[in-house]
Amino acid sequence: MLIKLTVNGIPRQAECAPNEYLSDVLRRLGCLSVRQGCDTGTCGACTIHLDGVAVLSCITLAAQAQGKAVTTLEGVPEKARAVGALLVDEGADQCGFCSAGLIMNILYLETMVCDPTDADIAHYLNGNLCRCTGYAGQLRAVRRYFEVKAHENR
Repeated sequence: MLIKLTVNGIPRQAECAPNEYLSDVLRRLGCLSVRQGCDTGTCGACTIHLDGVAVLSCITLAAQAQGKAVTTLEGVPEKARAVGALLVDEGADQCGFCSAGLIMNILYLETMVCDPTDADIAHYLNGNLCRCTGYAGQLRAVRRYFEVKAHENR
């Protein structure tokens, strides 16, 4: 089947099987930031934004993206660099496998909560599994991201 979608602001179309997942189609379209860590929707490495909502692309059928806007890490390079630099600064980016999905969830949190508490951060990042770090650095990086953002908005 042929689906038409917008990927990172560019109208695209892709052939896919009716039971094919969006993560596979996005990788075929060159969005290599979309990682497949579990294929069960439990690790968060495949997180993308579908019409502005964070979703797990490894459990979303490609056909569900028909006519919708998909944003991957490749579509938000400036914000990705800003968040990524803070993750590195805080020692929360070791192997980097989970980073793309984590960053996409942080950017989704940004659209939902202006000044998140630690509980908000934990809620929005729940499901992003990282086997290298202890999450404390990630929490520090997210806090710093919002502090920097607040300072820039003054």
